[in-house]
Amino acid sequence: MLMNGTEAARHIVEKAAADAAALKVATGVTPCLATVLVGSDPASVTYVRMKQNRSAKAGIGSWHVELPDTITTATLVAALTELSQDPDVHGILLQHPVPAHIDERAAFEAIAPEKDVDGVTMHSFAAMAFGEPGFASATPGGILRLLDEYEVELAGKHAVVVGRSPILGKPVGMLLLARDATVTYCHSRTADLAAHTREADILVAAVGRPNFIKGADIKPGAVVVDAGYNPGNVGDVDFASAAEKASLITPVPGGVGPMTIAVLLEQTVEAARRQVAR
Repeated sequence: MLMNGTEAARHIVEKAAADAAALKVATGVTPCLATVLVGSDPASVTYVRMKQNRSAKAGIGSWHVELPDTITTATLVAALTELSQDPDVHGILLQHPVPAHIDERAAFEAIAPEKDVDGVTMHSFAAMAFGEPGFASATPGGILRLLDEYEVELAGKHAVVVGRSPILGKPVGMLLLARDATVTYCHSRTADLAAHTREADILVAAVGRPNFIKGADIKPGAVVVDAGYNPGNVGDVDFASAAEKASLITPVPGGVGPMTIAVLLEQTVEAARRQVAR
């Protein structure tokens, strides 16, 4: 059975739009998301445009900053710091990845925690891991919401996360752990990876390699979440063979992606609400 992220995301965005409208009526403030794009990578340009369009439909203002791919880390940090200090900006998204010569972590850390609606800072990760107030990483947060939408029981289940990036693999494991799943992290140096994935009740693929996980690597009846997106609309899971084994599986596209944007918008509205209330 497919887990339809497009449909689940629609409900989240509709609620975010209603909350944004209510906030504007009550305070005169329109939630605003600032997107920062470094360079002109076609995929990144498309992602940012999609987020801007979804923001507009949800009644969320957008402010777009484009920077050349020749800029320094210091210049990018300065731009993000300026947005963090702007009272008219409530959420900040730095489209990643950034060019290789830029210190991405330094750039992320220039985002004020209260405006980190993409959940990429160390502050946000720590708050999420310890169950304190903050913003979840948008894609991991979207994955948990999608699992909830399909009433997937997490407590006591064995979740295997393939991938350890600081904005996807690591945080999704923390969110699953907080819901009482037993979590195994795997990565490119994991010995006999298939032995681990075949034991997973819930398998999250976030390794960034097309068709990396095959149906033979999946436990019958497992819930499979493909968080990968590779050229040609291909995920990290070989969908055809995996779908024969999985009880639930996300398509690519139309699975995790829409949920990421929905959570981003929801958290932008919540950030605006918190900032207005201060």
